[in-house]
Amino acid sequence: MTPVTTLRSWLSPPAQNPATPLDAPARRALWIEIAIVLLVTFGLSGLSSILSLLEAALAPEPLSDRTVALNSPQSSQQFIDLARQLLGILRLSAWGALGLYLLWRSGFGPKAVGLARPYLRRDVLPGVGLAALIGFPGLLLYLGARAAGLNLTVAPSVLADYWWRVPTEVLWAVANSGAEEILVVAYILTRLRQLGWSENSSLFASAVLRGSYHLYQGLGGGFGNVVMGLVFGRYWQRTGRLWPLVIAHALIDTVAFVGYQALRGHVSWLP
Repeated sequence: MTPVTTLRSWLSPPAQNPATPLDAPARRALWIEIAIVLLVTFGLSGLSSILSLLEAALAPEPLSDRTVALNSPQSSQQFIDLARQLLGILRLSAWGALGLYLLWRSGFGPKAVGLARPYLRRDVLPGVGLAALIGFPGLLLYLGARAAGLNLTVAPSVLADYWWRVPTEVLWAVANSGAEEILVVAYILTRLRQLGWSENSSLFASAVLRGSYHLYQGLGGGFGNVVMGLVFGRYWQRTGRLWPLVIAHALIDTVAFVGYQALRGHVSWLP
């Protein structure tokens, strides 16, 4: 099989097993569940991000002159700051747990959505590969969008240099990856499949959702995450394995959070 044939195979939607048709009350209940989950989690974050981007666009200074920090101090008191950081991490973890619980209650346990026991060759190594595939082009896209005035200046982490900074940044990365990949990939794609959506339509909806709650970074951040969502979503549709996505996302965020703090002030292209 040639590389072109392989690429076409991955880009085309996977064969979709016919789902058991849902009656009208079941469909209505599923739509209500999806709406509540999104309003509690990333859907509301997406609406807030749209407002943040609009506010930044209406400001007199260019987007690239404005800075947004992903992880920032939440108190001048060290241990209160740590406690609030941990509460934020716990909230994200609870979002992911909510998605897993709702799927489990409807017959889709962790194994069914790709969170069975992880394996080196099937999960860890593909996760590292996906991190490289998304991470390096994503950095170039961010730098280009910022230079073109389409993106805010993103400071991945500006936490104070306490003893707990690096472990907390790693925990944030793991919580981000777990919550996003469980809810935006496994949960949304499973639910839309149950509702009879095509694989391509559900993939597009998932990717747009991912891009929406990153719009606070600017159009570049939103577009880059839509592309990431298309790649990650198709990978899950093709393989049914979620661990590679969680691992890749955690690696990307860990490198961004910890690497930014280590390189800031030492390289000219970082703010």
